[in-house]
Amino acid sequence: MAKWQVGVLVDNLELGVAQGLETAAELGADGVQIYCTEGEMAPANMDAAARKAFRKNLKVLGLALSALCGDTFKGFFDPATIEDQVRDAKSFIDLAADLGTDVVTTHFGRFPKDENDPKWEMCFKALREIGKHAASKGVFYASETGLESPQDLLEFLKKVRSANIKVNYDPANLVHNGFDQVGGVKILKGYIVHTHAKDYIKGGDETPLGQGDVDYPRYLEALEAIGYKGFLTVERETGNNRVDDVASAIKYLKSFDRAGK
Repeated sequence: MAKWQVGVLVDNLELGVAQGLETAAELGADGVQIYCTEGEMAPANMDAAARKAFRKNLKVLGLALSALCGDTFKGFFDPATIEDQVRDAKSFIDLAADLGTDVVTTHFGRFPKDENDPKWEMCFKALREIGKHAASKGVFYASETGLESPQDLLEFLKKVRSANIKVNYDPANLVHNGFDQVGGVKILKGYIVHTHAKDYIKGGDETPLGQGDVDYPRYLEALEAIGYKGFLTVERETGNNRVDDVASAIKYLKSFDRAGK
């Protein structure tokens, strides 16, 4: 039986890029995700030489790049920032293609309640433009689950009508907001291109993986059922022993087998 591919969101280790990558490799991760919205990984700070060097370093460490995180936390429903969001998203997609990953993750933002709100069409237009650019680069632009139900997100994606606008599935976010963590996998099966692995206690706080209310055995079975073979990328956003928590999470996820390769 094959094992799941397990990644690490490097920024959560709070060690910086270089040491974070080395630590992820030492902990036994298969890959990494990393923020590219600011600092040394921002597109403007990554010239051609830096991009080439980053890819070489990943190869030396034996790591894949599961995804870039291009989340500015501004969403796509604010007329004041929408142009900047589109421009930045395209630059993140270009960087992803250069660094060797086909996924950029983000959050679309909280959906307006009024179906007639013009912000809806503004968002759709922006994402279609981003999706067209992503397609030209062979990249998927994926929103993280959590703020809305899987069904509402599915209906949204159908209205966007872009083959390269996808989903970064986070079961813990769904638990945190009272949605179905397992059933949502089947609902969004045609859109899931990347996942986050973290844990929450319902109505409470984030916990180390395996200590909260995410039912990982059933959740992984659901991913298996839809044929998902991508990364489970560990995310640990709180806690005073993050490296230890991530190490335990990697070991926990690698204890599960999956069929095939």
